[in-house]
Amino acid sequence: ASSSERPWKPCTARSPTTERFFDLNPIHRTAPKEGEKRKEGDEGSWHARGYDYGANFTINFCGAVVEELENVQGLEKSMWKNVSAFYEKDDKQYAIGLESYEPVFRGRKLVLNYTGGSLCPSSNKKRSVHNPVSLPLSPRKIIVDNGDDDDDDKDKDDKEKDDKDKDKEDGKPKSDGERRKTTVISLLCESDPLTKTSISFVASIDDCVYFFEGRSPYACGGVEAAAQSLGPGGVFGVIVLIAVLVYLAGGCVYQRTVMHQRGWRQLPNYAMWAGIGGFLKDIFIILTSSCTRFLPSRRGYSRVSLGHDSRGRGRRNEDENRLIDNLDEEWDD
Repeated sequence: ASSSERPWKPCTARSPTTERFFDLNPIHRTAPKEGEKRKEGDEGSWHARGYDYGANFTINFCGAVVEELENVQGLEKSMWKNVSAFYEKDDKQYAIGLESYEPVFRGRKLVLNYTGGSLCPSSNKKRSVHNPVSLPLSPRKIIVDNGDDDDDDKDKDDKEKDDKDKDKEDGKPKSDGERRKTTVISLLCESDPLTKTSISFVASIDDCVYFFEGRSPYACGGVEAAAQSLGPGGVFGVIVLIAVLVYLAGGCVYQRTVMHQRGWRQLPNYAMWAGIGGFLKDIFIILTSSCTRFLPSRRGYSRVSLGHDSRGRGRRNEDENRLIDNLDEEWDD
């Protein structure tokens, strides 16, 4: 499959203009495992100062924040573990985006976008000093009262109400008060590899959309490392197999062409391998012959045969002695 068809690893992207590969996983921070203490100097998630906003921000790249949230406003408790950016104000926490693992490109800019945070404040409220953005007023319609349109207006209002209720059931936002806070992080390349990753707050629009700028050496991109299908053990095994094949092939060619050997003698170091084979054969014979001595049938047969032979020899000796004594007596007479 081509690079465009192959699914990317989470938190990675390829530039459509430069074809450079970007991997943001190294700047993703994780919580310590159960039973482990946080390392000294580990500050948890990334932090950004909101100098003129009145609150500081806590953010993580491509994942939820490390910190445990306890009082997130306008968000179901089951979603607190998925918050990737938040700020705290008046002992209350406000989520400004849920986790996302898909960096995208806006032209040549690498952007990470978090959506679905806490509810945005209503646009009808007065704009704060930190966000003096106002929306233009829409022109009002001129309504002519002819005295006969009361029923039509009532029907129209009922229809609009039904449409709003239908939109509410579909989960669509009906007003600014139902919009949710969103975070946009623009990642810039920090060419100095010794410089640490940093993130800074840029601006906020209507307390609903928050812009940040991140600088990191990992935002410079590079060449994608080819996936290694074999582990270290597999690579070592392949090298050993190639060496054995070269040894056998080269040895056979030498023995056949130079030494004019045929058959099994074409194998390199045939005498050594034949000696090893004979040694193993002798060991096998010794072991098997030693085991046969302890077989019950062989042991019982040996005892019987030995006893019979000893009794037969004894009787034969007695007869011979008796015959010699008789001959001696006759000779004396």
